[in-house]
Amino acid sequence: MAYATVEELEERWRDLSETEKGKAAVLLEDAAAILDAELERCGLKPEGRTDKLRYVSCQMVRRAMASGTDAGDYASVSRTAGSFNEQVTYANPSGDMYLTANERRLLGVSLKRGRAAFVDICG
Repeated sequence: MAYATVEELEERWRDLSETEKGKAAVLLEDAAAILDAELERCGLKPEGRTDKLRYVSCQMVRRAMASGTDAGDYASVSRTAGSFNEQVTYANPSGDMYLTANERRLLGVSLKRGRAAFVDICG
């Protein structure tokens, strides 16, 4: 079950077309599955985290839907007037759904780097 509705996503981001609403509903379910897996990995329950999970779900879906579009989710933009050169690098070109470091901290599901590999630090 999704932690956020399409309407809550729109309130936090922008109005969506009917086609986008259908995609958003599916992605909100996907985000919930990812979040549930992260919580389970750390032995945590969603209870008491509803507002945080709603916020993070909306952020994950916003990033995924804004990827590779003209929505402005760019890592860098370069323009040159002479010889008409323009370069755009999207922040999330493949539309992956992921948690940022701040979102992980908010939920208590951090990943910290060890010397040779990633070490799970939950809670």
